[in-house]
Amino acid sequence: MVRSSIFFAIFSYVAGGRTDLTFLEQIRVSKSGFLNAFLEPSITTRYLDTALTCLSFSVSVSPECVSAFNELKLGKGTIKYIIFKLSDDYKQIVVEETSSDSDWEKFQSKLMNAKAGYKGKEGKGPRYAVYDFHYELEGGEGHRSKITFISWSPDDGTLVYPRMTYASSKEALKNALNGIAAEIQANRDDEIEYETVLKDVTKNRR
Repeated sequence: MVRSSIFFAIFSYVAGGRTDLTFLEQIRVSKSGFLNAFLEPSITTRYLDTALTCLSFSVSVSPECVSAFNELKLGKGTIKYIIFKLSDDYKQIVVEETSSDSDWEKFQSKLMNAKAGYKGKEGKGPRYAVYDFHYELEGGEGHRSKITFISWSPDDGTLVYPRMTYASSKEALKNALNGIAAEIQANRDDEIEYETVLKDVTKNRR
């Protein structure tokens, strides 16, 4: 029971987008004292090796992701945001939608209503997005904009496999997009409310 609980905790922690493969690899190499307090060292290594194997997916980034992002960067207003998703076979990151609509609530709704399925089951869908975020500085000091990368992975209602795959594939997309100024990790509905994101973008906290 303890072994399965720890293994599930490793997956849940990563699948929530709160760490990365480097973290797991460091634990594996050091044979974490915390885990070894519950498990034999050989079992600790085996569990972590399994986690690394499952999360080291070979996911490619579609060229259309880069071309859409570059068009957004031009700042001509033709693209306000891009929503990215993993293909149905979870092997490639593709563009789900581009839009010139600056209505934040519509954008937020698209993320919150996204779906992702696996083996005949369907749940809430994680997504990546890039938003050309414009805001006014306090005290009337001028106008600023930041191209913001948003990683959306709902805490509730999301299947484990999509959560893991989106979490482990995020860096592949980020590395392909040159010019991201801020990043947001959101796991709850309130974390993609406009005022919350505005606060975080201006301080670049998340």
